[in-house]
Amino acid sequence: MNMFYFIAQQTMVFTIPLMVVALGGLFSEKSGVVNIALEGKMIMGGFTGIMFITTFQDRLPGQPIFMLGLLVAAATGIIVSLFHAYAAINLKANQIISGVAINMFAPAFAVYVSRIVTGTQNVHFINQFRIETIPGLSSIPFIGEIFFRDVFLTTYMGFAILAISAFVLYKTKFGLRLRACGEHPQAADSVGVSVVKMRYAGVLISGALAGLGGLVWVVPISAIFSGNVSGYGFLALAVLIFGSWKPLRILFAAIFFGLMQTIAASSSAIDFLPDIPAHFYRMLPFIATLIVLAFTSKNTSAPKAVGQPYDKGGR
Repeated sequence: MNMFYFIAQQTMVFTIPLMVVALGGLFSEKSGVVNIALEGKMIMGGFTGIMFITTFQDRLPGQPIFMLGLLVAAATGIIVSLFHAYAAINLKANQIISGVAINMFAPAFAVYVSRIVTGTQNVHFINQFRIETIPGLSSIPFIGEIFFRDVFLTTYMGFAILAISAFVLYKTKFGLRLRACGEHPQAADSVGVSVVKMRYAGVLISGALAGLGGLVWVVPISAIFSGNVSGYGFLALAVLIFGSWKPLRILFAAIFFGLMQTIAASSSAIDFLPDIPAHFYRMLPFIATLIVLAFTSKNTSAPKAVGQPYDKGGR
């Protein structure tokens, strides 16, 4: 049973950032803008968040500095997204190329600035953000061991973001207008909805969640940030597609890929796994991505107008 709890806890560690970043991609693509730049925005958010925490951790230790770091990471994601939004919406540039440019720029920027500031590409921080136990709740059978022992605040934030995202997209006027701009922007424009504003909103929300997800990915698994997020942005894209652009399905897809990542990262600690080279287990999440998308991509349907620059005179 201890092994089960270990796997469940580790799966949550990897699931939360995948889910948060995939939800970010959901907002952008529901508005009609392809966001392949999730990887780059994660790197930028993770880098600035860690730099902020490292700089001010001595003055404000513990959870407060972590929460402020999350705000910095989200703000960074928004700033980076402004460039993507301007290129995709105002300039009507190819959205894939714009996203690839951000993905190429982000790790180079993080490494360059890190070497200037710290003398090395690795940014170190003191990981003091784990909550050992929550009194009362941690004693609940089964659930308490998984969700209320050795956890981070970001676990609860992730589920809150999921619930808020589902509510905003499907229970508010904003969500209806956002989805309309991704399905039929001319129809939305005809009833007075500003397609440009809604698409900007979708891309900026996406950037905030991707930047937040970058820091959420770094903190639970390491005390060093080295300018990359190990392809998690691309895995989040796979979660988005596998989840059929729907919040609840994204949760289940994130759990699946989180489990694959847990096996990859902790294969030596899971005693019932076959004794094969660890390199195979490290490839497992990406092998699973290829297999899952190969068999499910035909049955998924993206927003109809995603990736198409808005033409006010189009039909």
